[in-house]
Amino acid sequence: MPSKPTVRFLDRKTPPHILTLVLLAGMGAMNMSVFLPALPAMTAYYETEYEVMQLSVSLYLAVTAVVQLLVGSMSDHYGRRPTLLICLGVFIAATLGCLLAPTAEIFLFFRMLQASVALGLVLSRAIVRDMVPQDQAASMIGYVTMGMALVPMIAPIVGGALNEIFGWHSIFVALIFVGLGVLYLTWADLGETATGKSKSFRAQAAEYPELVASRRFWGYVFAAAFASGAFFAFLGGAPYVASEVFGLSSFWAGVGFGAPAIGYAAGNYLSGRYSVQVGINRMILWGAGIGTAGVGLGLAITMAGVDTAVLFFGFCTFIGLGNGLVMPNASAGMLSVRPHLAGSASGLGTAIMIGAGAGMSAFAGFLLKEGGGSAPLKALMFATLAMSIVAILVVMRRERALAAA
Repeated sequence: MPSKPTVRFLDRKTPPHILTLVLLAGMGAMNMSVFLPALPAMTAYYETEYEVMQLSVSLYLAVTAVVQLLVGSMSDHYGRRPTLLICLGVFIAATLGCLLAPTAEIFLFFRMLQASVALGLVLSRAIVRDMVPQDQAASMIGYVTMGMALVPMIAPIVGGALNEIFGWHSIFVALIFVGLGVLYLTWADLGETATGKSKSFRAQAAEYPELVASRRFWGYVFAAAFASGAFFAFLGGAPYVASEVFGLSSFWAGVGFGAPAIGYAAGNYLSGRYSVQVGINRMILWGAGIGTAGVGLGLAITMAGVDTAVLFFGFCTFIGLGNGLVMPNASAGMLSVRPHLAGSASGLGTAIMIGAGAGMSAFAGFLLKEGGGSAPLKALMFATLAMSIVAILVVMRRERALAAA
């Protein structure tokens, strides 16, 4: 496609407007976080245990990991437009299923199907790469990500307010209407941007042995997986801590859930500003160190006998800040290990990262069942962030060995 393609809003014969891409990317983030303040209410509604309803986070992440592996090849083969339209349709139907589910098990089934909306972020980036050359793509993707970053700050507050005023079902009614709006916008505005077929999933999988043989690749993957694992543990455990430990209403719980997003936005800004000068390895080390120190300090204060909602969510801001420094630089590191396998590295690395996050989210729910206030969750987040430091130190040691050889 030309370097500066003609874009006409609501013209499906031209590439999409950036607003459409922001909304597509934001749908996945919204679906992940908007219902979190209502998890305790949903647990009571279905007369089940918290760790059962918490699977709505971990199972969703597990399916998202699979979607990350498959969706790129699907859209290369069938086109960006039909892939997005079909998956948005599946998301709307699945959300209706969540709304009407009579049991927790049926709800969880439809919740897993909701993961189809996760392709919005993946394909919004692919569409940008289709539209403009590489040097312009980074800037445009930055705008898409910047717009999407606002969603985790606002969505839990909206979800908490809806739950308090109308009950938890209203959150899924709202998701249906938002999904219908984004589906219409995609149908009306998104012209096909894929101009050719790239490697199939089978061809990408055939490249994995060369990729997984690299210790540096695994170092970057584990640095990202452990750092993001702390955030996913937060997603899995914070609703319980907010309601059962601190007694917060769903609205104020939603306000607290936005804390890591504030830190993440700041970390992304610092990454964009300083990664070139500082280098990706040091930025990852600093991010993992900041996150570990912040959560560690919060854990120490809790162990000393002080445990409040303000301190808990305040120190969780450091998780977002650390992730904002780690994630973009670790992603760049994954892609640079074997540049000719960048597509495979992105798909495999992201799938491992989200799959690990699903495990951490489920484990958080299990730990909190045993009691102990917020300390078990803080300890888990501290441990995973510390392991991120270990992973990047292994990468740095390996690079020094290669340079000396």
